[in-house]
Amino acid sequence: MDARYEARKQELLEECDVAPQVFERVMPRLERFMQPFVESLGRTEQVQHARTFVQGLLSDLERKNTESIAYRFGQERMPLQWFIGVSDWDDRPLRGELVRQVGQALGEPDGVIVFDPSAFPKSGKASVGVARQWCGRLGKVDNCQVAVYMGYASRREHALVDLRMYLPKEWTTDRQRCATAGIPRNIRYRTRHQLCLEMLAEHGQALPHQWIAGDDEMGRPSWFRQRLDRLGERYLLAVPCNTLIRDLEVDPPAYCGRGCPPKRPWTRVDRWVAAQDEANWTVIDVRDGAKGPLVVEVLKRRVVARTPKRQ
Repeated sequence: MDARYEARKQELLEECDVAPQVFERVMPRLERFMQPFVESLGRTEQVQHARTFVQGLLSDLERKNTESIAYRFGQERMPLQWFIGVSDWDDRPLRGELVRQVGQALGEPDGVIVFDPSAFPKSGKASVGVARQWCGRLGKVDNCQVAVYMGYASRREHALVDLRMYLPKEWTTDRQRCATAGIPRNIRYRTRHQLCLEMLAEHGQALPHQWIAGDDEMGRPSWFRQRLDRLGERYLLAVPCNTLIRDLEVDPPAYCGRGCPPKRPWTRVDRWVAAQDEANWTVIDVRDGAKGPLVVEVLKRRVVARTPKRQ
């Protein structure tokens, strides 16, 4: 690791030390923040359990599970475990309240909605959606769960606003497995991109935005980009290196005088990038990452991507 970055990282870590007294001043603000969320739970005991659980997560407990949290506050463990693991409650009002607050506090006309799938390594087969699939954290196909996250960013700040658990087909076609895991009967298979479109339809109006952004998994299928275009959304999505594009800012091949004028050739993105003059690229230091500063090189150019013909 670069020595300059190591010093910068150490300074950031030292700034993360927070005195216990700070949390005492935070608790009244946390109570006000939680109020509209816990009130949507409905029942009095659920409201109390929610407050107890959050206080436990913010405590100095070494193991922050429901049993330890319950004993910390002099309660029986079973009611809190029932609330966390078994009790029925609708999370949609909580998500709606979060989106409303983010849109109100951070919303700006040129905001950005970001979609990003993220995987979590898991053992066993019982956890909802667990399967052998690509896990970015491990850099390989392995046993994991995958969730698709919806974030919002503006000039003011950024926040996560919603998520959807991705269920592979091996789950949605096994109704007994779904029933055992507590998955509602009406849940059907949906691709990660379909989950993104669902969240966009549900929350897009409440989050002022000008752009949709995502990584190359989001930008891979052309139908997703076309759907966003039909919805009137402007997007900035990464694409795989084998995506075929036409550079609209280069001259087409010379016309020989016979037949149709030739068009600009289709070129793979990676080969097009390799052919660009290094002087045309702009280097941007985005942020600090786990292994050093995250630096990207940017080149602005008008291109068109090749779209497969619809059957």
